[in-house]
Amino acid sequence: MNANPRLLAPRPGLLFVSVSAILWGTVGIATQAIYRQSDLTAVAIGFYRLAFAFPVVAFLCWKVVGRGIFQVSARQYWKMALIGVMLALYQVFYFSAISHVGVAIATLVTLCTAPVLVSLVSVVVLKERLTVYTVIALVAALLGTALLVGMPASASVQGNAILGVGLALGSATGYAIVALMGRAIANTCHPLHSTMISFGTGAIFLFPLAATNIFAASYTNQVWGLILYVGMLPTAVAYLLFFLGMRSIRASTASILTMLEPLTATILAWLIFDERLAPAGFIGALLLLAAMAVLYHGEKTLKNSHKEADFMPARISQPGKKAPDC
Repeated sequence: MNANPRLLAPRPGLLFVSVSAILWGTVGIATQAIYRQSDLTAVAIGFYRLAFAFPVVAFLCWKVVGRGIFQVSARQYWKMALIGVMLALYQVFYFSAISHVGVAIATLVTLCTAPVLVSLVSVVVLKERLTVYTVIALVAALLGTALLVGMPASASVQGNAILGVGLALGSATGYAIVALMGRAIANTCHPLHSTMISFGTGAIFLFPLAATNIFAASYTNQVWGLILYVGMLPTAVAYLLFFLGMRSIRASTASILTMLEPLTATILAWLIFDERLAPAGFIGALLLLAAMAVLYHGEKTLKNSHKEADFMPARISQPGKKAPDC
């Protein structure tokens, strides 16, 4: 069995991260419904997301990984804990940015900054190649997201614009750290293990900030059902798929794939709330889909080039012998 992560098939990783982004795209609809039926804040919802997902992932982790969770170094645990804190922070920063500059600007700044940060830092820190396919997909995804999200004719700035943009940039930075750290530990920690520690740390971090609102809020069965949904599918399942997919694709590729999130949210808003999609939005959606196709082709090409690079020396040095099995 080949332990080299470069030779893992990219198709499952691309699929897993794509599905996680689609599931994340449903969070906005569910959160909007929670806001309408309760007085829960964004911080409280963020806490519930991680707190409800944690026991499910912890149970699965114990069943699959077992005592292997004790065989990971303290340094890896610190990395997983950092991911958890960043998971909590980038949600809080994003929702806080909305209160200052509105949904459109906050979403545009966050979603367009994060993949750029990941792509650039991954070249330096993770030594990933910034291929032509990645650059083309990144440009197409950024333009597609800008067209899809749109920019209001009069920006709905409700507070401090500089603070709002700063919070959105903080959210993008938090997500970038999650993606980069997730890729860094993807081949040394089981996805269930890293997800469990991240969720537990994030929930503990958010609880003091959300406690007052949690105990003061009123709940209905519908609200509990929505909270349960947000904790299970777009959190427990989505992040597990995300960290699993990071084992076989690059951080820059994963960050661009997550731009399927606004596409999903837009389609759901169109279907459920009958929100109109402008012609520019359709063009943006097509550009996002084109970016995904370019990424798939680029990952497949990169995988094939790595195979040739790994196997060629053995064939040249031993021309009369069969290449060793991996």
